[in-house]
Amino acid sequence: MHTFKVCYVGFSCLFVVVTLIHFASSIPLQEKDSGQLRFVEQLDRFGVGFGWRNLSCPLCKTLFTILDIALLSDTNKQRVAHVVGEACVRLHLADEHVCREITDLFSDDFITTLQESLLWPSEACAVLVGPSCGHFDIYAPWNVTLPSVPKPPVTPPVPPRPGAPQSRVLFLTDIHWDREYAEGSSFSCKDPLCCRNSSGLPSWKHHGAGFWGTYSNCDLPLRTVENLLENVAKDGPWDWVYWTGDIPAHNVWAQTRAQQLNELTTISRLIRKHLGPNVKVYPAVGNHESTPVNSFPPPFIHGNRSSSWLYDTMAEEWGPWLPPQALQTIRRAGFFTVQIQPGLRLVSLNMNFCARENYWLMVNSTDPADQLQWLVHILQEAENKGEKVHIIGHIPPGLCLASWSWNYYHIINRYEGTITGQFFGHTHVDEFQVFYDEDTMTRPLSIAYIAPSVTTYINLNPGYRVYYVDGNYPGSSRFVLDHQTYILNLTEVNDNLDSTMPPSAPDPNPKWNLLYQASKAYGLPSLFPSNWDSLIETFVRDDQYFQTYWYLRHKGHVSKPCKETCKTAVICFLRSGRYEELQQCDTGLTRKEAAALLKPMC
Repeated sequence: MHTFKVCYVGFSCLFVVVTLIHFASSIPLQEKDSGQLRFVEQLDRFGVGFGWRNLSCPLCKTLFTILDIALLSDTNKQRVAHVVGEACVRLHLADEHVCREITDLFSDDFITTLQESLLWPSEACAVLVGPSCGHFDIYAPWNVTLPSVPKPPVTPPVPPRPGAPQSRVLFLTDIHWDREYAEGSSFSCKDPLCCRNSSGLPSWKHHGAGFWGTYSNCDLPLRTVENLLENVAKDGPWDWVYWTGDIPAHNVWAQTRAQQLNELTTISRLIRKHLGPNVKVYPAVGNHESTPVNSFPPPFIHGNRSSSWLYDTMAEEWGPWLPPQALQTIRRAGFFTVQIQPGLRLVSLNMNFCARENYWLMVNSTDPADQLQWLVHILQEAENKGEKVHIIGHIPPGLCLASWSWNYYHIINRYEGTITGQFFGHTHVDEFQVFYDEDTMTRPLSIAYIAPSVTTYINLNPGYRVYYVDGNYPGSSRFVLDHQTYILNLTEVNDNLDSTMPPSAPDPNPKWNLLYQASKAYGLPSLFPSNWDSLIETFVRDDQYFQTYWYLRHKGHVSKPCKETCKTAVICFLRSGRYEELQQCDTGLTRKEAAALLKPMC
C-alpha cells in the first residue's frame, strides 16, 4: 500500500509543479478566447523552458483525478510537496536551486488552497489544457449590487478656465529594489533575475551590469531609487503622491517575510525622508509585496496563513500619511479611502483580489473581502456629497479575472460622473485603457492610466510620472489635464557599454529628464476620455503617431517597431478596459506571439 501511495502521489505531482510555477510567476498572462493561450505556455514566459507541450485532455483528467484523491490526505500532501521539487528539476522546468527554493516557498500554501478548493478534473484541465477540455467553474460569474438610486444625467467634461488652479501629483510604481544588485555582474543568466553576484561574471564580449541599472531582466540598486527620490524632491513642490506598489525585486523563489517587510519599511521611510513630512503619500498594495508572490488570502483566512503580517506593517509605516479609519481597512484587507481635499476623495484598491495569479481565489473568487461592494458604498456616498473620486491600484482592471473585471467596469459606468481618474501600474510600460458605455460600447466615459515603472525590468529605462490635475476650487472637474513622463537614460549615465571601447565612469549625479508631455507628444487639446479615444483612431490611421506611442510606451528604449498584427493587438488592448474585450481581440497573432507582445512584466 505504501508503494502505491508514493507512486500515485509522484504521478500526480506534475500538475502541482506546473500550476505552482504559474502562480509563482511574476509575469502574468493576457489570454485570448478563440486562441486561448494554453496554461503550459506561460512557463516559457517565466523563462523556465518547459517542453511538455503535448498534454492530452484525457490524460489531464486522469492525472488530476488522482491528484484530487491524493490531496485529501495530509501525509500525501507532504509527499506531493517533496515530489514536486524533484519533478521540477528532472523536467528542467527551472534551474535546480530555483526549483527547490520555489517549491519550499510555495508548496504549503498552494497545496492548502488546492485542498480547500478541490478542483474537479474538468475545471483544472480547462486551465491547464484549454477551454476545449472543460469549463473553469471555480471563477464562476457573480454580481455586485448597485443602489436603486438613478444614475444622474451625464455631463461631458469641459476644460477649466485659463489660469484655474492645478494640482501637481507625483506618481511612482513598480520600484522593484534588488538588495543584491551587483555592478559588473552578468546581465544574462539562467535565473529569472540577473545582475546579481549569483549571476556570475559577464562574457568577454560584454561589460557587466551598469552602475545605475541595466537594460535586461534586472531590477534596480538602492542608489538609483534614492537618486530618483532626491531628484523629485528638488523638482517639488508636490500636492500629493500616488504610489502603487511592487517594492521587492523579482527573485520570487527566494524571499522571506522578514525581507519583504524590511524592503517595505526601507522604501516607505526613504520616501518620507526625501519628500518631507508635509507631502501626503497615498499607497496601494502591489502583487510583489507578499511572499509567496501573488499570495493574498481573503480575510476569511486567519492565523499564520493570513496577510496580517504584511497589512499590519503597512499600517504602521503608512500611518503618518493616512487617517485612523484608512489604517483600519488596510489592516483588514489592504484597501482604504481618504479625503484628499474638500471635494476630492481617493479610493486605494487591493487589486490582488482580482488577480488570476492569486491562488487563494481558487477557494472563493466572489468579490473577495467584499471590496467591490465596499467601493459601491463609497462611490454612492461621494455622489450624494458631490465629491469627485480618484481610484488607484496596482493591477489594471482589464487584466483581472473576468467577473471582477466585468463588475468593476459596470461600477465605472454607473458612477462615471463621480470617478474622474483611474491610476494603475504593474505592466512596467506606459499604457492606457479606455472605458466605454456598456449600452453601445462606443461612447468613451473613463480612462485608466497605466504608468511606467521605476525599475528597468525588462530592458527599460527607469521612469516616473507626473500628473497635472484640475485643481482645488469650486466646480473643479478633478480630471487629469496633462501628464509628463521622466526617465533616467541609462545609455547616457552608465558606463560605456560599447565592448570595443574602454569603459568610462558613470555619471555621479545623473539627471532624470523629461521624455514627453502627453498633450504635446500627441497633439491633444485635453486629456478627457473622448480625446484618448480619438487618439486611438489616429493610431489606426497614422502609423507615425502609433510608432511614436510605441517608442514612448517603452520609456524611450525599444528594440524593434510594432507593425501589422502587433499594432492590431496593442490597439485592441488600449480599448479593452475589461477582460471580455481583450479575450475577443481578433489580432491574427498566434498564441505565442500574443503572449510575448501583451505580457505585463510585473
